Amino acid sequence: MPITVDIDVMLARRKMSVGELADRVGITPANLAVLKNGRAKAVRFTTLAALCEVLDCQPGDLLRWEAEGAPAG
Repeated sequence: MPITVDIDVMLARRKMSVGELADRVGITPANLAVLKNGRAKAVRFTTLAALCEVLDCQPGDLLRWEAEGAPAG
């Protein structure tokens, strides 16, 4: 999929665990893991907004587009 999820990067920058982020956003750790690992087919804007609020970032800090077949970077 050409959309890459960089939640791990923001978690590291904020020194926050997946469990803490899930609690603060109001989703299950399992659902956060699906999103974080790039297996999600969709994300609700309300969830994206909550992630941005908790992580103090912009949506572009969490999601980026890569052309198909481009090396991950």
